[in-house]
Amino acid sequence: MIDTRTAPYAALVLRIALGILFLAHAGLKIFVFTPAGTAQFFGSLGLPPALAYLIILVEVAGGVALILGFYARIAALALIPILLGAIFTVHGPAGFFFTNPKGGWEFLAFWIAGLLAQALIGDGAYALKTGSTKASNTFSARSA
Repeated sequence: MIDTRTAPYAALVLRIALGILFLAHAGLKIFVFTPAGTAQFFGSLGLPPALAYLIILVEVAGGVALILGFYARIAALALIPILLGAIFTVHGPAGFFFTNPKGGWEFLAFWIAGLLAQALIGDGAYALKTGSTKASNTFSARSA
Protein backbone atom coordinates (compact mmCIF):
# COMPACT_ATOMS: atom_id res chain seq x y z
CA MET A 1 0.00 0.00 0.00
CA ILE A 2 1.23 3.48 -0.85
CA ASP A 3 1.42 5.95 2.03
CA THR A 4 -0.14 8.98 0.38
CA ARG A 5 1.24 11.26 3.10
CA THR A 6 4.88 10.48 2.39
CA ALA A 7 4.86 9.32 -1.25
CA PRO A 8 5.13 12.87 -2.65
CA TYR A 9 8.27 13.38 -0.57
CA ALA A 10 9.73 10.06 -1.70
CA ALA A 11 9.21 11.19 -5.29
CA LEU A 12 10.89 14.51 -4.42
CA VAL A 13 13.94 12.75 -2.96
CA LEU A 14 14.19 10.46 -6.00
CA ARG A 15 13.73 13.39 -8.39
CA ILE A 16 16.48 15.46 -6.76
CA ALA A 17 18.90 12.51 -6.54
CA LEU A 18 18.39 11.64 -10.22
CA GLY A 19 18.78 15.27 -11.23
CA ILE A 20 22.03 15.66 -9.30
CA LEU A 21 23.36 12.47 -10.91
CA PHE A 22 22.69 13.87 -14.38
CA LEU A 23 24.31 17.20 -13.54
CA ALA A 24 27.34 15.34 -12.23
CA HIS A 25 27.43 13.17 -15.36
CA ALA A 26 27.30 16.26 -17.56
CA GLY A 27 29.85 18.00 -15.35
CA LEU A 28 32.28 15.15 -15.89
CA LYS A 29 31.94 15.67 -19.65
CA ILE A 30 32.29 19.45 -19.35
CA PHE A 31 34.96 19.92 -16.68
CA VAL A 32 37.03 16.72 -16.76
CA PHE A 33 36.87 15.33 -20.29
CA THR A 34 35.94 18.72 -21.82
CA PRO A 35 33.25 18.99 -24.49
CA ALA A 36 35.87 18.68 -27.25
CA GLY A 37 37.36 15.59 -25.62
CA THR A 38 33.90 14.07 -25.21
CA ALA A 39 33.17 14.76 -28.87
CA GLN A 40 36.45 13.07 -29.83
CA PHE A 41 35.51 10.04 -27.69
CA PHE A 42 32.09 9.84 -29.37
CA GLY A 43 33.86 9.91 -32.72
CA SER A 44 36.13 7.05 -31.63
CA LEU A 45 32.98 5.00 -30.97
CA GLY A 46 31.77 5.62 -34.51
CA LEU A 47 29.18 8.15 -33.37
CA PRO A 48 28.90 11.67 -34.78
CA PRO A 49 31.13 13.87 -32.60
CA ALA A 50 28.45 16.59 -32.57
CA LEU A 51 26.19 14.16 -30.69
CA ALA A 52 28.37 14.70 -27.61
CA TYR A 53 27.28 18.34 -27.39
CA LEU A 54 23.62 17.34 -27.66
CA ILE A 55 24.05 14.69 -24.96
CA ILE A 56 25.68 17.23 -22.62
CA LEU A 57 22.84 19.67 -23.24
CA VAL A 58 20.16 17.04 -22.62
CA GLU A 59 21.88 15.85 -19.43
CA VAL A 60 22.07 19.40 -18.05
CA ALA A 61 18.52 20.34 -19.08
CA GLY A 62 17.11 17.02 -17.87
CA GLY A 63 18.98 17.23 -14.57
CA VAL A 64 17.71 20.76 -13.92
CA ALA A 65 14.17 19.76 -14.93
CA LEU A 66 14.24 16.85 -12.48
CA ILE A 67 15.58 18.93 -9.61
CA LEU A 68 13.01 21.68 -10.14
CA GLY A 69 10.18 19.30 -10.88
CA PHE A 70 9.57 20.86 -14.27
CA TYR A 71 7.72 18.14 -16.21
CA ALA A 72 9.76 15.61 -14.23
CA ARG A 73 7.91 12.58 -15.58
CA ILE A 74 8.65 13.61 -19.15
CA ALA A 75 12.26 14.51 -18.30
CA ALA A 76 12.78 11.11 -16.66
CA LEU A 77 11.53 9.29 -19.74
CA ALA A 78 13.54 11.52 -22.07
CA LEU A 79 16.78 10.73 -20.22
CA ILE A 80 16.46 6.95 -20.52
CA PRO A 81 17.74 6.83 -24.12
CA ILE A 82 20.92 8.61 -23.01
CA LEU A 83 21.66 5.80 -20.57
CA LEU A 84 20.66 3.09 -23.03
CA GLY A 85 23.09 4.63 -25.50
CA ALA A 86 25.85 4.50 -22.88
CA ILE A 87 25.05 0.85 -22.22
CA PHE A 88 25.04 -0.17 -25.87
CA THR A 89 28.12 1.80 -26.93
CA VAL A 90 30.49 1.70 -23.95
CA HIS A 91 29.41 -0.11 -20.82
CA GLY A 92 27.58 -3.14 -22.22
CA PRO A 93 30.63 -4.79 -23.74
CA ALA A 94 32.48 -4.32 -20.42
CA GLY A 95 30.12 -6.73 -18.67
CA PHE A 96 27.62 -6.28 -15.88
CA PHE A 97 29.66 -5.03 -12.94
CA PHE A 98 30.51 -1.35 -12.88
CA THR A 99 33.88 -2.16 -11.27
CA ASN A 100 35.00 -3.96 -14.45
CA PRO A 101 37.55 -2.21 -16.65
CA LYS A 102 35.68 0.45 -18.68
CA GLY A 103 32.77 0.06 -16.24
CA GLY A 104 29.94 -2.38 -16.65
CA TRP A 105 26.29 -1.56 -17.07
CA GLU A 106 24.88 -2.37 -13.60
CA PHE A 107 24.80 1.26 -12.40
CA LEU A 108 23.23 2.49 -15.62
CA ALA A 109 20.54 -0.20 -15.47
CA PHE A 110 19.73 0.80 -11.88
CA TRP A 111 19.67 4.46 -12.94
CA ILE A 112 17.16 3.58 -15.67
CA ALA A 113 15.02 1.78 -13.07
CA GLY A 114 15.08 4.96 -10.98
CA LEU A 115 13.99 7.06 -13.95
CA LEU A 116 11.17 4.63 -14.71
CA ALA A 117 10.09 4.74 -11.06
CA GLN A 118 10.07 8.55 -11.21
CA ALA A 119 7.96 8.54 -14.35
CA LEU A 120 5.50 6.12 -12.73
CA ILE A 121 5.31 7.69 -9.26
CA GLY A 122 4.93 11.24 -10.49
CA ASP A 123 6.52 14.60 -10.04
CA GLY A 124 6.35 14.59 -6.24
CA ALA A 125 6.26 17.38 -3.72
CA TYR A 126 7.26 20.91 -4.61
CA ALA A 127 7.23 20.29 -8.35
CA LEU A 128 7.48 23.50 -10.31
CA LYS A 129 5.35 22.28 -13.21
CA THR A 130 3.75 18.87 -13.35
CA GLY A 131 3.22 16.87 -16.50
CA SER A 132 -0.16 15.72 -15.23
CA THR A 133 -3.28 16.50 -17.20
CA LYS A 134 -5.17 16.94 -13.92
CA ALA A 135 -5.44 20.40 -12.45
CA SER A 136 -2.77 20.73 -9.81
CA ASN A 137 -1.55 23.38 -7.44
CA THR A 138 1.82 24.56 -8.65
CA PHE A 139 4.52 24.21 -5.99
CA SER A 140 2.29 22.11 -3.80
CA ALA A 141 3.57 19.55 -1.30
CA ARG A 142 0.93 17.10 -2.52
CA SER A 143 1.48 17.32 -6.28
CA ALA A 144 2.45 13.68 -6.78
